[in-house]
Amino acid sequence: MRATFKVQYELGATPIEKIAIPLDSRDELPPVLRGLQYIYHTPELQKQVFDLLATKILAGVNSTGRTGMSLWEILVFSSVRLALNNDYDRLHHIANYDSLVRSFVGISNFGANLKKYSLQTLKDNIRLLDDETVNSINKLINKAMHRQRETKKLNVKIDTYVFETNVHFPTDFNLLRDACRKSLDLVQQIYSAVEIPGWRKYKQWRQRIKNAYHRAAKRCRGAGKTTEQGLTATLEYLTLAESLSQKLTESIQLLQILLSENHFQFNKFRSLLYFKGHLDKHIDLVRRRIIYREQIPHEEKVFSLFEPHTEWITKGKIRNEVELGCMIAIATDQHDQIIGYRILKNEHDVDIAVPFANELLSDYNIESLSFDKGFWNPENYNELKGLVNKLILPKKGKLSKAETERESNPTFKELRRKHAAVESAINCLEHHGLNRCPDKGDDGYRRYTALGVLAYNLHKLGNMLIKKDNKLPSSKNVIKISI
Repeated sequence: MRATFKVQYELGATPIEKIAIPLDSRDELPPVLRGLQYIYHTPELQKQVFDLLATKILAGVNSTGRTGMSLWEILVFSSVRLALNNDYDRLHHIANYDSLVRSFVGISNFGANLKKYSLQTLKDNIRLLDDETVNSINKLINKAMHRQRETKKLNVKIDTYVFETNVHFPTDFNLLRDACRKSLDLVQQIYSAVEIPGWRKYKQWRQRIKNAYHRAAKRCRGAGKTTEQGLTATLEYLTLAESLSQKLTESIQLLQILLSENHFQFNKFRSLLYFKGHLDKHIDLVRRRIIYREQIPHEEKVFSLFEPHTEWITKGKIRNEVELGCMIAIATDQHDQIIGYRILKNEHDVDIAVPFANELLSDYNIESLSFDKGFWNPENYNELKGLVNKLILPKKGKLSKAETERESNPTFKELRRKHAAVESAINCLEHHGLNRCPDKGDDGYRRYTALGVLAYNLHKLGNMLIKKDNKLPSSKNVIKISI
């Protein structure tokens, strides 16, 4: 059984709308909590947010059973995690010992039987959210902020940056070792439940693979891969990996029969098939690249076995020549709110300019759109100029007389100069956790991105409200609610 939010407070608990938040703190947490407080205390916005959460989390949930975390608790803890760029261990400490955050979920410091959250409970409940639900909440918050600011038309700036995945630097050698290592780990886990013939010495296999990998990696460093020692070490590594692949092939048919009725172990068997496929793929890639001296096409390469959505991105930066992750396009308005974002999958800036602009125009009244030169091509310009009144899309290369006149227009120059403000939003997003994603899988990556944008917008909303509260005559150190 799961409630939308807690109505009956514990003895000694303060109603959320009356919680005192420090106005003079420079920490990231008070503005985010102030934004959450505004959501809770605004009836229409609260209903819309909880309806979205209920549609996602409460759908198909039995009304009986143990009480789970409320929707409000899930929203608060997921926002706090990204606002402070915390991992789950730090969030676990905050949820159990930070009195200000605990007061926001209706827990008082009164009495001896204080509620505690387990680490796994926090993980499992936050993972119930998905990016679509969080994006819908973001749109509601943006519209609430625009009403507060009385904003009618938006001047939107769009730019991209790389949001990295949590992966090591990929080489054919270490990716082949990852495939061998994970295959053996899964064999060990399955062997503990079902004794598989021929796998009693799986620990020795792991050590032999490790030793062969280090010999090959050491001797093939730099120009070493063309020497006799490098080729010999590579062939030994490949021979051992091929032996492991053959041994796995012999066991797969038997495992499929033994584990067909054990769903938990059968899921491990499916994972084993996944890593076995990568084992064979990287045996082939290493042989072609080192032995046959082929240049592997980019589309055949894999950059992570654990985060397969990872892309190899080069943006021409001095410090980061190569970044591993996905490109994210963000759109900010004149108040530096993030009104939308888009994850690019095997796409470039020029590919998403028009579809992303159409998404934004379907939700907001936009007066101007500004891009940098990376989004330019003639087709994009011709389509976009009919969508908005003011289009700032600088052309690559040499300008014609008409284009020089267009880009010399005072309005164009002013909005192009203001476009640089989007870099500040990108830096703030990275500060709110969207620098390197610790969550696993494509779903985790998308959810983490959406929650990072939510934390950013809550921070902006809270700062705006705190600024208003500071102007009230009676407010010195705490907030006086004025919605």
